[in-house]
Amino acid sequence: MPSTPHASAEEVTPFTADDYRARMTRAAESAADAGLAGVLVAPGPDLVYLTGYQPTAITERLTVLVLAAGQEPVLVVPTLEAPDAERATGAAALTLRDWTDGKDPYTVTAPLLDVGGRFGVSDNAWAMHLLGLQQALPGTSYVSLTEALPMLRGVKDAHELARIAAAGAAADQAYGEILKVRFAGRKETDVAADLAALLMRFGHSQVDFTVVGSGPNGANPHHEAGDRTIERGDMVVLDFGGLKHGYGSDTTRTVHVGEPTDEEQRVHDLVREAQQAGFEAVRPGVACQEIDRAARKVITDAGYGEYFIHRTGHGIGVTTHEPPYMIEGEELPVVPGMCFSIEPGVYLPGRFGVRIEDIVTATEDGAGRRFNNTPHEMAIVE
Repeated sequence: MPSTPHASAEEVTPFTADDYRARMTRAAESAADAGLAGVLVAPGPDLVYLTGYQPTAITERLTVLVLAAGQEPVLVVPTLEAPDAERATGAAALTLRDWTDGKDPYTVTAPLLDVGGRFGVSDNAWAMHLLGLQQALPGTSYVSLTEALPMLRGVKDAHELARIAAAGAAADQAYGEILKVRFAGRKETDVAADLAALLMRFGHSQVDFTVVGSGPNGANPHHEAGDRTIERGDMVVLDFGGLKHGYGSDTTRTVHVGEPTDEEQRVHDLVREAQQAGFEAVRPGVACQEIDRAARKVITDAGYGEYFIHRTGHGIGVTTHEPPYMIEGEELPVVPGMCFSIEPGVYLPGRFGVRIEDIVTATEDGAGRRFNNTPHEMAIVE
């Protein structure tokens, strides 16, 4: 099981060919254990995770990584993209096989596959490519990797944890700075732009979202920042994140413009208590659904259960949303190195919403560890 030290941002080091080789081997072996003949990986997060290769452009030309237990990994790429693929760090751990325009890429790929095998396929693979492979090998069948191998990227090693820690620390810095800006009299989009700029300033290479939900807009968990002018007396939900060092950040805090009402303070305190309860439920071996249950019970017992309308959390890694999910019915056990959000919320339609979110991991000593460490108490902004 990967170790889970309390790595700091200073410990972020480049991945090596050996790191990618180990990931590909583990993926092939996991596929075999799941009864699959192998794994087919199209351009996207899975390919980046397994090889370090990200095509400069994803086109209709077939690119696919073929992994099978006991078989050398092979990356099939268009000839014109082969030089870029060769420069990927993980290229040293695989065989590159290219095909030229005018040729059938499926005849290049088909010999690498078991003619009657069932394969796990990355979720973002193009249907035309699966259909092409199935036409070349009618005896094959396919299942999504999220269904077949949901934890392919789920358990992070020490180097990955260092990246998530760095991303979380950068998001925390962005939050600390956004509290200094003026909210009242500005549009949600203005504050969202400030947040995006701060994430980039603190080292993010990509901003995935900057939710700014003021007043009644905060009652929509996925409200996109709009033209509403933030007013004094508004509760404002701030949910933001992206990628730093190739790994995700995602945090939410709810602030208030001026002094809150007693009810607003009471709901915020309730969500803060629920978030803490979810965090305290984190330990190796506990089912993911137990984290959802712990947070949800606090809100339900207080009479607000119908206003907590989403799951308690989601995994995070090379994407900001990935398995596992902290939701009723998910019996997958938490293991050290698994990273996920805990983000309960209460949403009162037409009035306001409150959400508090940290990214956390389970550690081998049985305790949870937060990657976001800004105060959970309601901040008052101007």
